[in-house]
Amino acid sequence: MTQESDGFEAATGDGPTPGAGPRAREAEVRTAFEGLLQIRRLTHTGPGDPASAPAAWERRLPVRAVALALEAAGLAASAVDGAGLRTATGYRVTAGERPATVRVEWLGPPGGGAARQEERALTECAGVLARLGWEALLYRGPGKRRFLEVEPGATA
Repeated sequence: MTQESDGFEAATGDGPTPGAGPRAREAEVRTAFEGLLQIRRLTHTGPGDPASAPAAWERRLPVRAVALALEAAGLAASAVDGAGLRTATGYRVTAGERPATVRVEWLGPPGGGAARQEERALTECAGVLARLGWEALLYRGPGKRRFLEVEPGATA
């Protein structure tokens, strides 16, 4: 699989700040998120609100799905420059250690205060994800930095 994309890619926090202007990016995110909700409605077979359970494609591509949910909620993604140095404070979504899990961290440039913001910011991320049927547990990792481990909810 190549890194190039023909379409929309949710900000994971490991790339540059998205190139589209803020209004254009908001429209792209809104359209992608509405598509996610429509897929959930069309493929939902269980009881309850179809918007409250990740669809099959989200389970196959959880990093994309979680990043889209966070970006659609208006949360800031971290960003890096061409040399890999952090240029913006925000969430970073990566594959988790276990299959079908995702790790969400709150990162920023050195001295930017991300460590002081992380508990509040990650709690907000967890709330957004919980409303969409994801389970997000807050942990402390190396260096006492916090992170979320995210997976599809048990009822999904």
